[in-house]
Amino acid sequence: MENHAITLIVNGQEEALLVPSNMTLLHALRDGLGLTGTKNGCEAGECGACTVLVDGEPVNSCLVLAVELDGREITTIEGLSSNGKLTPLQQAFADLNAVQCGYCTPGMLMAGTALLRRNPNPTVEDIQKALVGNLCRCTGYQRIIDAIMEASRNGGTR
Repeated sequence: MENHAITLIVNGQEEALLVPSNMTLLHALRDGLGLTGTKNGCEAGECGACTVLVDGEPVNSCLVLAVELDGREITTIEGLSSNGKLTPLQQAFADLNAVQCGYCTPGMLMAGTALLRRNPNPTVEDIQKALVGNLCRCTGYQRIIDAIMEASRNGGTR
């Protein structure tokens, strides 16, 4: 398997990686950079646990090859907070108990972040559409939706 030298801008920092042709972004982040907040759920694009932002848009990192993203900007769950301060969305998830087992939470937060960046005042229907690719098997979604609504009232993503 041929290896490729790529550069990614991950959470604002330039990262040089040597990756095989078939390595997904998910594995480049987790195994190559040690960013384990991005979860490995289904590896088939069905659950959304691996959602990251690529140039600001939500992407299932298990479905895209790392070599395809050379030079692109990637934001992971580790890149949301700043100097230990949670974003309003992260704080709303904590305050409203929108987390149970926590496995889906990074993907939900990334999808919610993308939504609030493009639409700071979403409706419940907007939130439901934004989360359509993210599965939660514990909370039943209502607290997650409530947290995104709360965050939209409290400054969104920053």
